[in-house]
Amino acid sequence: MPADMNDYFKKKQPSSGGGNNNKTPNMKKTPSGGNGGGGRQAPSWLFIVLAIIAALVFLKPFTIINSGEVGIKVRTGKFNETPLNAGLHFYIPILERIIPVNTRMRLITYSNQASSTIGDDYSSALSKGGFEGGLKRNPAIQVLDKRGLTVNIDIAVQYQLRAETAPKTIEKWGSSWEEKIINSKVREVVRDVVGQYTAEKLPEMRNEIATAIQTKVAQKIDALGDQPVVLSAVELRNIVLPAKIREKIEQLQAEKQNVNIAEQQKEKAKQEAQRNAEIARGEAERNRIVAQGQADKIRIEAEEQAKANSLISASLTPQLLQLEQIKTQMHFNEALRVNKDAQIFLTPGGAVPNIWVDAKGKEQKAISAEQ
Repeated sequence: MPADMNDYFKKKQPSSGGGNNNKTPNMKKTPSGGNGGGGRQAPSWLFIVLAIIAALVFLKPFTIINSGEVGIKVRTGKFNETPLNAGLHFYIPILERIIPVNTRMRLITYSNQASSTIGDDYSSALSKGGFEGGLKRNPAIQVLDKRGLTVNIDIAVQYQLRAETAPKTIEKWGSSWEEKIINSKVREVVRDVVGQYTAEKLPEMRNEIATAIQTKVAQKIDALGDQPVVLSAVELRNIVLPAKIREKIEQLQAEKQNVNIAEQQKEKAKQEAQRNAEIARGEAERNRIVAQGQADKIRIEAEEQAKANSLISASLTPQLLQLEQIKTQMHFNEALRVNKDAQIFLTPGGAVPNIWVDAKGKEQKAISAEQ
């Protein structure tokens, strides 16, 4: 189409050599070189701008990657191995698309509650560009113990998608990578570990089982190519035993508690007996010490008395004895001066002291005469 509408209509008119020399009387040149009366044409660049805006609105060849996410660019069905960081990214519509992938910390719990999802839009797949799921709940893991009894195990697994290898992980495992990597490995390890014990032993071996599950799950996930997942924790929350096993365990615990109470009472009685024995030994030791003191006192006094008697015996001589007898006789003589009726019986040899009898009264004389 010509740039000017006047030129268009001018070309439609017959030329001067064609027999029609009449010209349109109102036709005149415009300042731009065109004919007046046809209006001015819009600039061509405006159509280009409008077309670009319409393409941006309808085709939307860009996407925004949020923090905690990485983008995966897919070009004609092929995944780009380099993840896109947070920010604005453009792509070619129809040929390319960008899939946002969540790399935040996630949590899967296995409990007796019905399976449900809490958090971001986990159910959305490539169509919505999201592999979300802040918290996902699955039914408890049913395991057969060593004897074939059914045991329910409650576990919580905390993990996150490795951002560096996210494109390879999504390309290899698909949108259900959590089920294929986390869920399958956890269930496999739990069944292998718990199946080695009887149901009665599970509560007793809880710590050992929890450590074994966490170690083996980490080993299986780390053994995968490109290490797609960063495993933070595997927590054993609860072990749900069959009702009969629980009753049996409770009965055994009650019996053990009674035994412990009896042992405590026995130990208390033993300690009381030991305390009484210690008190008795202390009392006996005290009495022994007191008796030993008394005996030592008597022995010392006897020894000292014997020493004194020995000294006295050694000092007694016939001359000393005669002297003592003379002194006694002198006392008798002095007494006779006071009491002339007194009677003195002298013992021969001086071995026995002289006997003094006071016969001063008449009654005493009569008694002496009768005797």
